[in-house]
Amino acid sequence: MSTRRVSRWVVMNLLPPIVAAVALVVFWDLAVRVFDIKKFIAPSPAEIVKAMISDRADLLRACWLTGRAAVVGLCISILVGTSIGVLFAKSSIVRRGLYPYAIFLQTVPVVAFAPLLVLWIGYGVASVIAVTFVLSLFPIITNVTVGMLAVPKSYHELFGMYGATSWQRFWKLQFPFTVPHLITGIKVSAGLATIGAIVGEYFVGHGASGLGLGFMIRQAVDMNRTERLFAVVLLSTLLGVAMFSLTSLLAETVLKRWCRTD
Repeated sequence: MSTRRVSRWVVMNLLPPIVAAVALVVFWDLAVRVFDIKKFIAPSPAEIVKAMISDRADLLRACWLTGRAAVVGLCISILVGTSIGVLFAKSSIVRRGLYPYAIFLQTVPVVAFAPLLVLWIGYGVASVIAVTFVLSLFPIITNVTVGMLAVPKSYHELFGMYGATSWQRFWKLQFPFTVPHLITGIKVSAGLATIGAIVGEYFVGHGASGLGLGFMIRQAVDMNRTERLFAVVLLSTLLGVAMFSLTSLLAETVLKRWCRTD
């Protein structure tokens, strides 16, 4: 029975996207051949694979640098965002005064504030991490605030009847309610962290420490190497999926014991 369930899960969840991907590659290859599309406009899948193989050393190093910057920026945003979310939930005055600015920070286009961070911080990995941090901060703040405020009033009254301290009320009541919301925020921020790292690298690279995926995208455009551009974009997509999957699994594993059960 267990084997059947696993097989059914594979068929229902993995097979459709694999079939769709194969169909897309076949259609793409046929379109390039039939319509004689030029390489600089849309290279064939074979040319993209060839570029990935020939540039594999640079691509893997760039992927490592981008992933590292994304993870560091995401971790900082989780720590800072959780602290701010708790503060917003604890103080309605602070929330009403500062929450609009958090929304403003989220609505500013990343391509607008990234150059400013470069001017303020300088070229290098610090600027990339700063862009990643700013872009992935808001979902953490929002979800933690919502989770903290979602605790029913009757639960607070019950804890008050038993003389619970503020710390006990937070650790035993509010935080367990917040965990599912925090996990959701981490999932959203994981994808944004990858985007932030790539955008930051597009403007600043990584200085003397190396070149990330964002800089390789810019380099491929400047050199008119479309097949390399597609290879970098594909690798960036895979990195984003990996970041989302790994952070989701880690968050749910680490924070699972705090989740409340209905």
